[in-house]
Amino acid sequence: MIPIHACNHTTEEAVYPFDARGVAKRFRHAAIFGALDALNPGETMRFVNDHDPLPLLNQMAARYGDHIEIAYRQREPEGVMIDFIKR
Repeated sequence: MIPIHACNHTTEEAVYPFDARGVAKRFRHAAIFGALDALNPGETMRFVNDHDPLPLLNQMAARYGDHIEIAYRQREPEGVMIDFIKR
């Protein structure tokens, strides 16, 4: 499993927003993986979604191992904001 943190240690110039709510559900995981693959080490994808994407996080753990760090910035019943940081 990828370690999940609640801290914020990213720099704003290396943060790229990704709002999954605007992506058709059938394309979401492919779009997310494509965006993560495009990140350089040290860059962050700031992910917003209408639910906590636990199945996605499991898929990320299998695909990226410890090369992606997860840091929740907001975790509410109505939605989440998560920083995915490429190592």
